[in-house]
Amino acid sequence: MSIVDTPERRQLRELTRAFVTREVLPHLDDWERAGEVPRALHASAAKLGLLGIGFPESVGGSGGDLLDSIIVTEELIRSGGSSGLVAALFTHGIAVPHMVAAAGARTGGSLGGRLGGGASPGEDSLIERYVRPTLAGTMIGALAITEPDSGSDVAGIRTTARRDGDHYVVNGSKTYITSGHRADFVTTAVCADFPGSGELTLLVIDKGSPGFTVGRRLEKLGWHCSDTAELSFVDVRVPVANRIGAENTGFLAIMQHFAAERLSLATQAYATAQRCVELATRWCRDRETFGRPLASRQLIRHRLAEMHTRAEAARVYVHEVAARVAAGEPVVTEVAMAKNVAVAACDQVVDQALQLHGGFGYLRDAEVERHYRDARILGIGGGTTEIMNEIIAKGMGL
Repeated sequence: MSIVDTPERRQLRELTRAFVTREVLPHLDDWERAGEVPRALHASAAKLGLLGIGFPESVGGSGGDLLDSIIVTEELIRSGGSSGLVAALFTHGIAVPHMVAAAGARTGGSLGGRLGGGASPGEDSLIERYVRPTLAGTMIGALAITEPDSGSDVAGIRTTARRDGDHYVVNGSKTYITSGHRADFVTTAVCADFPGSGELTLLVIDKGSPGFTVGRRLEKLGWHCSDTAELSFVDVRVPVANRIGAENTGFLAIMQHFAAERLSLATQAYATAQRCVELATRWCRDRETFGRPLASRQLIRHRLAEMHTRAEAARVYVHEVAARVAAGEPVVTEVAMAKNVAVAACDQVVDQALQLHGGFGYLRDAEVERHYRDARILGIGGGTTEIMNEIIAKGMGL
């Protein structure tokens, strides 16, 4: 029995599939055109326990581990959802783990944190004010790291936080922030020393704080149902109690949680590939040309076979690496390889799937068209393919 094919995880798949069928498929096209998913969808997912998967019950989660989270992501896409939907609905997966980890580090518990001493005096408060409501679907969180002048260069962040008594005064800007328009709070990477020093701290900044402005909604090639924003901070006063962990531990915290984010993106990639194989296979069986189904032609059958092989190979490798991460193994290089393998498979498969659909595949009415657009971000988000290759090269001793 596969590690991801247990009776409990089969039930989790069925739960996710039913959720997508009932709550998502009738509305997804409208959400794509609206540019966001409704807040009510978060509440519906939370009621079923889907938002809390991978988070301990002690902070309001549903329990489970990284592999359970991967199952939910995979099934959401294979049931007819999309990676854009994953980005919109599960943004908390990158917005709140740092708070959970920091609380675990302070208490000496098993919440996964290794952020060092000197935790913020408000750790328990952060769990109660942000983590629990988010996992309950009543709040939405976002993660703000990327800046106009520093994309992959996390250490080059220039947004500053100057200590002023019991507050920090934050100045700077962020861009490409997923769920930035809908978010009630933003876990924000700031520099508490001087711009570009690499000494980062994480602060939770409430939407509506004086001086905090959510800019224009960014229009994108794909992920249309996932809102993306620019953020601006001008003398924003943030309580010291909103600091996550100790000062200058933000870079380490961000790096520690990159593995889960990258594996989520890898999962989105291979799951998108699998869904496109299914869509293309169905189309080729039903579509007739010159009096014969497309699937009756050897060229088409072999192309589908190659697509299926790439998707399945990526799935198996991502699962293997995820299991090692869940077991606590330091597999930074393997995580980078898993992301690149899955993204490459996805890129090849979605391109071929759209080609097999012909002119219909180019229409907004075709599901494969959405996957084609959405897939392009997967090799950029969470660390570009090129950054992953640099990590792999370092792992090789180069």
